[in-house]
Amino acid sequence: MVLDHGSTLHGQIIELSLVHCRRRLGRQLPRGFIAHRLLLLLLVLFFVAMNTWLTRLRSTDWNEPLWLVVYPVNGDASAATQAYIDSLAQDSFDAIESFVAREAARYGVGIREPVTIRLAPQPAERPPPPPLGGSTLAVMLWSLKLRYWAFANDTFEGPEPDVQMFVVYYDPQQHDRLRHSLGIQKGLIGVVNAFAARAQTQTNNVVIAHEFLHTLGASDKYHPASNQPLYPIGYAEPQRTPLHPQRRAEIMGGRIPLSEQRAEMPDSLEQCLIGPETALEIRWTD
Repeated sequence: MVLDHGSTLHGQIIELSLVHCRRRLGRQLPRGFIAHRLLLLLLVLFFVAMNTWLTRLRSTDWNEPLWLVVYPVNGDASAATQAYIDSLAQDSFDAIESFVAREAARYGVGIREPVTIRLAPQPAERPPPPPLGGSTLAVMLWSLKLRYWAFANDTFEGPEPDVQMFVVYYDPQQHDRLRHSLGIQKGLIGVVNAFAARAQTQTNNVVIAHEFLHTLGASDKYHPASNQPLYPIGYAEPQRTPLHPQRRAEIMGGRIPLSEQRAEMPDSLEQCLIGPETALEIRWTD
């Protein structure tokens, strides 16, 4: 799932501020004051928009490796989850680096290691949950809240990360289903809900890679109601004959289509690839 509401929200904040200014201050202050306040707000919006635009360009120019930092979070405060987090090491996420490098080489991207992944110390707090069934404005406000939370809970002591990925782990003995994970392009932040089990490590890496690509501008390529990959953009081999069953998953399609109605999660990133539409979205192709 991808969220990208930053510019819209900034525009709404300015509009609300101007309405407030006109209603509360218009009769008490000279027009020049209101004009200067408007100019200040427009300048803020301009610089925020420019920073967002430049960040997006830099994150997908592929001139140097992107630093993806993983922050493990104990989602249910259980001892089993904590034990799993304590067992995580730098190489727990090597499969993601290898997957991105393999697919980048397949598209002729001129960088040997497109992504460098580092594991940060565990944050003490959990990220704020998104509003359930909230309005668009509520979701956008939550997005800003998440960005502030990520800034305040950055436990990484190395270079400033290009992408922050907060992986919230849950004990599978207590949770049989998890909420959707998400990636936010404006802010380059992901929140992944994952199972705290060694048997799920590689499947978790599939979800992390999916949300990482969301932060770079890739879109979902599956039906939101059925989770069935969309044909042809959500298929790894759309030209295969017969079409089903597919052997691999397009990473943003999320699943391996077995028939028009059935699909299954890939076991690992070895069963995934990046399709042409996703490659275009992350600027691997023109």
